[in-house]
Amino acid sequence: MNERNGLHYALTALIISLLVGALAMLASQPTSDQAHLAPTEAPAAGLQSLAELDGKAPARRALDIQTWQTAEGSKVLFVAAPELPMLDLRVTFAAGSSHDGDQPGLAMLTNAMLNEGIAGKDVTAIAEGFENLGAAFGNGAYRDMAIASLRTLSAPAQRIPALELFTEVIGRPTFPADSLARIQNQMLAGFEQQKQNPGKLAALRLFENLYGTHPYAHPSDGDAQSVPGIDVQALQAFHQKAYSACNAVIALVGDLSRSEAEAIAEQVSRALPEGPALPKVAQPETPEPGQQHIEFPSAQTTLFLAQLGVDRQDPDYPALYLGNQILGGGGFGTRLMEEVREKRGLAYGVYSSFSPMQARGPFMINLQTRAELSEGTLQLVQDILRQYLAEGPTQKELDDAKRETAGSFPMTTASNADIVGQLGAIGFYDLPLTQLEDFMAQVQAQTVESVKAAMQKHLSAQAMLIVTAGPTVAQKELPPPTDKPAALPAGVPEH
Repeated sequence: MNERNGLHYALTALIISLLVGALAMLASQPTSDQAHLAPTEAPAAGLQSLAELDGKAPARRALDIQTWQTAEGSKVLFVAAPELPMLDLRVTFAAGSSHDGDQPGLAMLTNAMLNEGIAGKDVTAIAEGFENLGAAFGNGAYRDMAIASLRTLSAPAQRIPALELFTEVIGRPTFPADSLARIQNQMLAGFEQQKQNPGKLAALRLFENLYGTHPYAHPSDGDAQSVPGIDVQALQAFHQKAYSACNAVIALVGDLSRSEAEAIAEQVSRALPEGPALPKVAQPETPEPGQQHIEFPSAQTTLFLAQLGVDRQDPDYPALYLGNQILGGGGFGTRLMEEVREKRGLAYGVYSSFSPMQARGPFMINLQTRAELSEGTLQLVQDILRQYLAEGPTQKELDDAKRETAGSFPMTTASNADIVGQLGAIGFYDLPLTQLEDFMAQVQAQTVESVKAAMQKHLSAQAMLIVTAGPTVAQKELPPPTDKPAALPAGVPEH
């Protein structure tokens, strides 16, 4: 389920007035010690204009991250943020679909059912309980992790009852059978809809081929065969095992003292089941390259190219991140966008990405193009990748990517919600507390040769797994590159 971040409407006027007062305080906060960004720039006294920046990165919030462990074994990360009278709390569990075992969809269903019932309250009463306090509950499950979050006013009158309800929801859910049946039916309807989505079908096949028997191979939400067999007892057993205090990272950001944060972390930790942390996911085996096609009646063909990338601990990730921004991760201006869309009008968009996870995540290129040009477009993308890996980026491409990365970096801590998400990731992946500053410093220190070497080390144009989905039609030659393509890009991707 997606996070629900809206606050109660009755608080809107209060929050707006507080935000107006807080903006001036936020703008005057000193920047963190980042010599790679702005070594001589003094803290801004107000809102910064683009002219004043003069090519330098805008200021970002300095984070004093405090960490400790609860008596029950939960890791805690806390940032005091007195600028707003709010508390953002996120609990991250090693309870993603990689722990489904032989029941794909178990982790997602367990997480989705957390707020469906507790002793004395059904799903409606729980929702009304948070709403009446002006609080918001959020949850979600992914391949590596599952999360539960709370946003509430930090004043005790709202915070205390909101926390009591939150801890009951994540620590003692009742998993009512009628709610389980309803959600299972919704999921089964979603699986039927997936059959009409060539992009989804291709992505599912790609992960199967890329990961084989590894836990990342199956989709996080399971499938039509596995989901109906998951019962209340399975949910209870998974919750007892995967939602234990030792398997949790608690992140807090808000208007709290250290002692208040410690008390909240203990309250959350005590509410969780007892038990050890689950073992980390093993690394996958490298698959053989190959190509598969899924026949699908549509005007466009979906193309996926992928191979195993890196895990979140890999020291080459900063270089790979920057290299990918130049290849296809940075939107317009990337090599893939320039050659495929801008010069030939073959696709609405074409993107590449590294997705580092607890184990090696995928490197992926994806696009949709006109069916009669799909083979030529695939060959073009392969040629672009091959040339890029052989030659590396230009100095201008590298400089532009560094500048864009530095410019967007403050957005990673622009709000308390952003910060609590960063803390959750830092704690879950066992990254250093200085990870945000370290990462930017490492990115800015990259050279043409270091990026080229990292991309060549981890990627090979000959090692790609390819999955396509679309109709089998007679192929046409690609139009030549031009500054003004005769054909417009293919339309918005089909769904």
